[in-house]
Amino acid sequence: MTATEKFTKGLATFASDIAQGFFEITHNGFALLGLAVMFAVITLTARPEIRQAGEVQLMSWLQTRQTAVTGIAADVEAVDRTTAANPQSLPKQQAAVAYWLSKKYNIAPEPLSALVAEAFETGSRAKLDPTLILAVMAVESGFSPFAQSSVGAQGLMQVMTKVHSDKYMGFGGKLAAFDPVSNLRVGAKVLQECVARAGSIEGGLKLYVGAGNMEDDGGYTAKVLAEHNRLLLVSNGRSVPATVQPHVIPVKLPVAPPEAPEVVASYFSS
Repeated sequence: MTATEKFTKGLATFASDIAQGFFEITHNGFALLGLAVMFAVITLTARPEIRQAGEVQLMSWLQTRQTAVTGIAADVEAVDRTTAANPQSLPKQQAAVAYWLSKKYNIAPEPLSALVAEAFETGSRAKLDPTLILAVMAVESGFSPFAQSSVGAQGLMQVMTKVHSDKYMGFGGKLAAFDPVSNLRVGAKVLQECVARAGSIEGGLKLYVGAGNMEDDGGYTAKVLAEHNRLLLVSNGRSVPATVQPHVIPVKLPVAPPEAPEVVASYFSS
């Protein structure tokens, strides 16, 4: 074998050794990486607190990056605090009511969908027609969750917070009057009590507005029942014009008889 052949053979052997070594290193590296990934998965599965801590740190980093890019303080949990739902996810009856109310009161259908769904659920528990609850809400506040009358009736159902502060304890305190769902549930409970006390829906509505011992309730009961009837038709698939009327938050009458019952919800105007 000549010197050239020996050199060529040696070079080939050297290259083969390098290739084999590279293969082994790469193979072992992938094996180690696979073991590391498997170990991480097992650890995260067995120790959920570690996974949660990692998720919190990752979310914090993402929020920081988002704030740096947009200049807006990010809050990914904000969507969980919103009172809104996709109307298309509601049963047909509830969706029809939500869209009709949205058109009539110029309120986005998403928050109304959440309120309609809650009214149906709360009405079922309280044995109240959900469309009656929604009708009271419409007349009382026009679906404004932050509405307040001159005498302190607050929120969607215009509940007298000072009178019914005990009912808000289960929601964290009286500031929950401005949480739409909390106000709806408390208002429905007050309405339920009024109807039970009066023995009729008409009498219950008069008590709700604080006119239990008065002959004239300023047309409040008639307004609520009229809206209630329209909502019943809509929920049954009937076509009802969504005519808009100026909304006035009920206020207290100038003079009330001494024997008038304690105000339970809101006051009204003539």
